[in-house]
Amino acid sequence: MVNSFPKHSRLCGQLRIAQLYKEGKRFVAWPLRVTYQPTEGETQVLVWAPKSLFKRAVKRNHMRRLMREAYRLHQDMLGEGHYQIAFNYMDKDEQPFAIIEKAVCKSLKKISEQS
Repeated sequence: MVNSFPKHSRLCGQLRIAQLYKEGKRFVAWPLRVTYQPTEGETQVLVWAPKSLFKRAVKRNHMRRLMREAYRLHQDMLGEGHYQIAFNYMDKDEQPFAIIEKAVCKSLKKISEQS
């Protein structure tokens, strides 16, 4: 699989996001809270770092960038399944890429095993 993260792989739209948070399954892979549900279409991902934890936009953007990069490198762990996935950053401190990458790998593995 090509390691890319194009626009059509991003989850957007208030209705789809609300439906994911309402009907999806959740678990924590610290420092991330992961919400997911199987879908018929293509796999789509939402990456979120809250303003309540990071007041500066630079820090929020940096954390989102790290999560997107970790997902992009390890998206092939999902296999053939199609999902809608939301990665929510929960820690008050900025974590290095290695920790975020480990959490993303752990969550992708758990999603592929559960569904």
